[in-house]
Amino acid sequence: MTSAPGMADPSAAERLMPVGDLAGLEPLRSIHSRWPAAIGAVLTIAMLYGLAQELFGSGFDKLHHSLPNSPWFYLAFGLLYMSPPFFDFVIFRRLWGIPIAGLAALMKKRIANDVVLGYSGEAYFYAWARTRATMVASPFGAVKDVSILSAIAGNAITLGMVALALPLGRGLLTPDQFKTALGSAAITLAISLPFLLFSRRVFSLPRHQLWSVFGIHCLRLLCGSVLIALAWHFALPGVGLVMWLFLAAARLLVSRLPLVPNKDLLFANFAILLIGQGQAVSELVAVTAGLTLLVHAVLAVAFAVQAGAGAWFRRARA
Repeated sequence: MTSAPGMADPSAAERLMPVGDLAGLEPLRSIHSRWPAAIGAVLTIAMLYGLAQELFGSGFDKLHHSLPNSPWFYLAFGLLYMSPPFFDFVIFRRLWGIPIAGLAALMKKRIANDVVLGYSGEAYFYAWARTRATMVASPFGAVKDVSILSAIAGNAITLGMVALALPLGRGLLTPDQFKTALGSAAITLAISLPFLLFSRRVFSLPRHQLWSVFGIHCLRLLCGSVLIALAWHFALPGVGLVMWLFLAAARLLVSRLPLVPNKDLLFANFAILLIGQGQAVSELVAVTAGLTLLVHAVLAVAFAVQAGAGAWFRRARA
């Protein structure tokens, strides 16, 4: 009889091992099975702490004075917020067939990456996947590949935008800024090259799945740029949608250039230079960042309450 998919066949040594030896291994198995939950708890605490620091340290109390009135802004913003976990869900649904509950885990992954530490969300999601051995036996390779391809897709789109934007925007940049942009583009290319040159050693997934994941990541980035342009257009309808699309592309470009300090400030100054309305543009950029933190905080608290309630019910049933 063959084992179920995702479950390893017992080895000959395991079949011949006495019951007493198996009992002696049970505490180690229990510890091993609890470490994903421990990682989730630590990251939840870290997320709540990081969000409190961000919200109260960025003048959040002034946010409500700058909120747009258009309901379409909030619709576009909601879709924008959900786009990263949604596209990640599409990827892992194709790879593993994860249930809809996996969307919550992917939302926690995004929050952890934004407010705790880069790639801490991947550690959480890997731990989440490890607790579902019947769904996927070895999740590390896929989580690693998806994360690397996300970075490569972002770098590829950034380089494409640099190629399009630098000839058009050279007159708007000082010579030092132009050199910085070229240097950043060169570093971005250099970061991606090793993964492409040694792809057979780096990646675990089959080539057709790698291309599929790469394409989904590119689609995610393009959809995110369109959605943030729509949100800004609904907030400041006096500025044309085409200009906001150009600025959304510039925002994505600035956010990924490695040598550029104070990226949000640079983008706000660039937007003001192009469309004017300095205070309104600065407030809109701040509102977008503040609302993202607010949604992060609400969801982090909701996930923490849900986890606590689930643990209480499990203990009560036991």
